[in-house]
Amino acid sequence: MRATSRFKNIIKSDKPVVVDFYADWCQPCKQIQPVLCELKSNFKQSIRVLKVNVDYNPNIANQFQVKSIPTVMVFKSGDLQWSKEGLILLPELTGVVNQYLAD
Repeated sequence: MRATSRFKNIIKSDKPVVVDFYADWCQPCKQIQPVLCELKSNFKQSIRVLKVNVDYNPNIANQFQVKSIPTVMVFKSGDLQWSKEGLILLPELTGVVNQYLAD
């Protein structure tokens, strides 16, 4: 299955899917990794966390108009709900996820 098709299937989930658009060479991207790990640990099975390397998946990044990295997006039922470029801290991302868990 092509990466784009697989990505579309994953974001169709009825639970929030947090997507991190990153690149291996990006230093700020590396700072988001512990935030995502803690977020996943806190929410366990209630959410899904997905990392998309923009160097290997440019079509997905272009489709969602990712202009800079890191960019974190939240999808639910295939729809983009929220997006932010740059560093994000755990309290903000937790608040965003809680908002879409309540829907």
